[in-house]
Amino acid sequence: MEPTCNSSVSSVRRISKSASSATPKPNGKSAVSSAVLEKPNGKTAVSSTNPMNPTAATALSSANGDQVMFFRDVSLGPHEAELRFRLIHFWEARNPNTKTLIGQEMLLIDEEGTVIQGFVPAGRVGSFDLTAGSVCKLVNFFGSRNKIQYQVADHKATVSFSWNSELTVLENPPVQIPYDRFRFHGYEEFNANCDSRGALYDYFGHMRLVDGQPITDHTVLDEVEIAERRHLCVHVQTHGGPVMKLYLWDNAASDFCQKFKSYGGTPSVLLVTTVNPKLIGGTLALASMSSSRVFMDGDVQPSKDYLEWLSSNADIANMVAAEVVTKPETVSLEELFAYIKQESSKVAWFECTSTIDDVLQGSAWYYISCGGCNSKAVNGPTSLICTNKKSGKSEVTGIAQYLTKISVYDKSEQASFVILGDAGRQLTGKHAAELVATYFESNDGGGVDHCVPFPQALLDTIGQTRKFIVKVSDHNLQGKTQTITVTKIPPLEVQPPATSDGVPDSVGGRARKATESLESEEAKRSKSG
Repeated sequence: MEPTCNSSVSSVRRISKSASSATPKPNGKSAVSSAVLEKPNGKTAVSSTNPMNPTAATALSSANGDQVMFFRDVSLGPHEAELRFRLIHFWEARNPNTKTLIGQEMLLIDEEGTVIQGFVPAGRVGSFDLTAGSVCKLVNFFGSRNKIQYQVADHKATVSFSWNSELTVLENPPVQIPYDRFRFHGYEEFNANCDSRGALYDYFGHMRLVDGQPITDHTVLDEVEIAERRHLCVHVQTHGGPVMKLYLWDNAASDFCQKFKSYGGTPSVLLVTTVNPKLIGGTLALASMSSSRVFMDGDVQPSKDYLEWLSSNADIANMVAAEVVTKPETVSLEELFAYIKQESSKVAWFECTSTIDDVLQGSAWYYISCGGCNSKAVNGPTSLICTNKKSGKSEVTGIAQYLTKISVYDKSEQASFVILGDAGRQLTGKHAAELVATYFESNDGGGVDHCVPFPQALLDTIGQTRKFIVKVSDHNLQGKTQTITVTKIPPLEVQPPATSDGVPDSVGGRARKATESLESEEAKRSKSG
C-alpha cells in the first residue's frame, strides 16, 4: 500500500473498445503492447512507433495544420511546443509523513499510443480543467526527469505544468487518440521486483476469493467493515499460474465494492493498474497504490478477452482449490515477531507450531457474548445488552465464549496467545458454554456474577504441541499489545497405531520385511557353502 496519497478526484470514464493492451501469455510473462487507433473512416490502424527508441526521427503532426509534438520527442527542459493527448487518469500526491499536498500526478496518452506521466505542482492545483477521459491541448510545459520510484510510465520525462502552461479541452479533436494503454506483469516479473519500489505495472486474472469468500452467485461484501479497515484482499490467478493476494486500499477498495455489486451477476475477472509487489508474511503479494484503477469483466478490452478465455478454459482455471490458496504462511515465533516489527507490515495470518507452556490464570478464561453477533454482552437494568451498536437489539441471550490466554514456546522464542471463540473448542474439544453449564450444574448455581474457575479440559492442554493459525492485528502492528490472537487450531495429527515394540505399524512393517529379506539371503549363503 502507498498510504501517502489519496485516490483520484475524478470518476474515470468507461474505456473504449479500442483500448490498447499488453496481454500476458499463459506462462505469466507479459507480451509487448501496441496502441490501437481508430481512423475517422471506421478502420483501425496499429501504431508501431517505439516511444523509447532514442533514434526515432522527430515528427510533428500536421493534422488540420497544427504543429504538435509527439510524446516520443519530449525531452528534458522547457518547451514552447503544443502537446495533444488524452488524460487517462489523475490523482493526488501527498507527503508520506505530513500528508501535505505535493501536487497532482497524471497519466497521459497521445495519438501514437505513447504514454507519459504528467504533473501539476501543489501551487497550481485547481488552475486547470482536468477531467479523466478528455482530450486536451497543452502549450508550454517543462520536461522534468521521471521519478525513479513508483513510475507509472516508461518515458524518461514527465510533462510538468509550468507558470505559462495553457491547457484547453478539445471537444472535437481532429485525430483519434487511444483511451488507454496497459503494462502487464506476471508472477515471475513481480517476484523479481518485489519490494524494489520501482516501476508499477498492471495485473489481471480471475478472482478465486474475495475478502475470504469463494466466488459464488451469492457472494455479498460487507462494505461497512471494509470501509472501517480501509482495505480488502482478493485472491487472483492469471491463467494456470500461481494464485496471488491482491490488497486493495482506500478508494481502490471502495471502487471494487461499487463495481462488484453493480453487476447483475458476480463478476469473475479483475484488472488493477499500477500495483506494488511486496513480501507480506513471507509471501509475494500485490498492493494497490493511489494511482491504481479497478476494472472488471466487460469494462476494458483486456478484461473482455480474459473473460472469453476463462469461459473456454474452466478446467485450467479451476486447478487450484480455494482452500489451498488461503493456507497461511508457516513461520517460527521469532519470524512472527520480526514481521510485526517491519514498518511495511500489514494485517496478516500465519501458522505457528508451538508447545503450550501454561494457561494464564490471572483473569477469566471466558466472556459472555451476544448470541447473535459474538460481541461482548454486559448487564443492563433488566437483561443483557449487546455492546455492538450495529446489532440494534436491546435485549440479547448471553453465550459463554473462550477468551483464554496461554503462554507458548518453540525452538526460537516465547509468546503469549489469546484463544478466542471456536479456537478454544478446537483446542479442548468442548464448547465454553458446555464447560460453564457443567460447572454450575455441579455446584448448584453460584450466582450470575460468579466466575467459573479454569476447567480441567484447558489445564490438560499444557505440554501439547499444536499448530496455531494466528492473526497479526493492527494492535500488534501499532505496538498496543504483544499478545497474538489465535483464530484456528487444526486437530492433532493422528499417528499410525503402534506395534508391540512401540514402532508405528507402517514403519514396523517395512522393518520386518527388511529383516526377513536379510535372513533369507543369509540362509541362501549358508546352504551354498
